[in-house]
Amino acid sequence: QVQLVESGGGSVQTGGSLRLSCNSSLNTFFRRCMGWFRQAPGKEREGVAAYLRDGSTHYADSVKGRFAISQDKAKGTLYLEMNNLKVEDTAMYYCAADSSRRCLSDDVPAFDYRGQGTQVTVSS
Repeated sequence: QVQLVESGGGSVQTGGSLRLSCNSSLNTFFRRCMGWFRQAPGKEREGVAAYLRDGSTHYADSVKGRFAISQDKAKGTLYLEMNNLKVEDTAMYYCAADSSRRCLSDDVPAFDYRGQGTQVTVSS
């Protein structure tokens, strides 16, 4: 049973923008904290951004000022607005969720629930 489904990935040039979406069928308890992490080939998972239910957010230093995480609470949809994309942002991006009260971007890769991922490719 797929509980987190990402969409919105694609190929863009350096400086371009994309918006990722994550639709969730999880009970709200299990998505107290939601976020995005990414993984490039041959590299470890990297937490990108986290969103706590109270609206607080946390970002990895590598994306601060360029990415914005938000949530449509009515729909239970999580978004990641990505601007000024760089080649090094190329990766598979995953949505994740957890009931944890600790909600930092570094925590996201270890969350209990994650989707199948959506590919983001940035070319120069």
